[in-house]
Amino acid sequence: MEIKVYETSENGNKLKEITQFSENNDIIKITINPEEKFQTITGFGGSFTEASAYLLNRLSKNNRKKILDAYFSENGANYSLTRTHIASCDFSLSNYTYAKVENDLLMEHFTIEDDKDDLIPMILEAKATSKEGFNIISSPWTCPPWMKDNKAYVGGKLLPEFNDAFALYFSKYLDAYKKEGIDIWGVTVINEPHGNGNNWESTHFSPEEMTLFVQNHLGPKLEKDGWKDVKIFGYDQNRAGLPEWVDAMYKNEETSKYFAGTAIHWYESTYDFFPDALQYAHKKAPNKYLIETEGCVDSEIPHWQDDAWYWKKEATDWGWDWASEKEKYLHPKYAPVNRYATDIIGCLNNWVDGWIDWNMVLDRQGGPNWFKNWCVAPVIVDPEKDEVYFTPLYYVMAHFSKFMRPGAVKIGCTISNDELMTTAVKNPDGSIAIAIFNPTDKELTIELNFNNQKKNSSISAKALQTVVIKP
Repeated sequence: MEIKVYETSENGNKLKEITQFSENNDIIKITINPEEKFQTITGFGGSFTEASAYLLNRLSKNNRKKILDAYFSENGANYSLTRTHIASCDFSLSNYTYAKVENDLLMEHFTIEDDKDDLIPMILEAKATSKEGFNIISSPWTCPPWMKDNKAYVGGKLLPEFNDAFALYFSKYLDAYKKEGIDIWGVTVINEPHGNGNNWESTHFSPEEMTLFVQNHLGPKLEKDGWKDVKIFGYDQNRAGLPEWVDAMYKNEETSKYFAGTAIHWYESTYDFFPDALQYAHKKAPNKYLIETEGCVDSEIPHWQDDAWYWKKEATDWGWDWASEKEKYLHPKYAPVNRYATDIIGCLNNWVDGWIDWNMVLDRQGGPNWFKNWCVAPVIVDPEKDEVYFTPLYYVMAHFSKFMRPGAVKIGCTISNDELMTTAVKNPDGSIAIAIFNPTDKELTIELNFNNQKKNSSISAKALQTVVIKP
């Protein structure tokens, strides 16, 4: 059995190939069973936002290329699944819509001009960098404000008389982007239909309202206009709400017909990936996609050139301050690396087939963001000094996106120690990629069992590894 081992660790390894292994008495057994098959992998990646694209435009050509190569080239993370926003979101420089003229029901004045300076060039350059290509899921944070009961970007509901106009808005968007050379693979109906505490762009839907909108308006419209292959994802918010939403979306043949799958976020907890909710969603619709479309270290200003911080349990999220007393326990301090590694592995072990990070690039403030809703991205830049910092989170994402390719199948994988986490996939080329996360303070020996063969290696304390078994 021939293996290659790549490690990112607190002691300084960054996706480094490890060839020398230590042996100790703490042996952790990992058993791989390729006969046991689960979901097919759609991909891993991050999001194109106006904030990220604007920052790339402010960097030197060399640094812009360095970042896009790091994310999209074969030698880099080789991202395969991405997301972007339809019109403005919190990580835009200002509020804008593509339908600027009120009551323009036929969308005669529809325009994507706002995206042409920053967002579209970033996507096109990423496309030119990527050899295998990547899929894009697009999400509106709000419908055009004039379609809502409160006539505002933030909060409010879509008025029933504008259902068809909003469905047409999606069709016009797909057409306009195609004309720019960008094919959109999927759309979500709205980002965070529960709203976001009425802080930035949102449109509120109940599970039933969204289901009826897709069933009677969006689905038929996209089909009629030649977009039936564009996948429609429902929900697009935190996982604990999954049962209620999938019950409505997948109630029967009629309600589920146009839904390709369910989109989810991770902001309900800093440590719990909600396996029961994920299992419930899968059982409700075993043949539909289940994709994590957004997650990030939120409510934090990024730590600059400080790898150690990303491994320490010092980060807090919105829930640290604002969660209700009965939900406070879900939001303890956490280490950003641990949260990413644990969540992605936990998701893969519970039927999730795709995992998309939020902004690809932010500045040292954690923006730009018109609402000042600061967050962390895997790559932080200082545009004034033309400096780039690849945080440990970049390498964590690459452990999955680089080695677990679209079309891979999640296979059986067990581990003899419940302090560690592991998952495995069999790639289309026949190779097997195994992710192992060791959050403990101990270096450990790994005994890999596969096809009646054993192979020993080791993993550093506080480390994430990808082990690749050659075909």
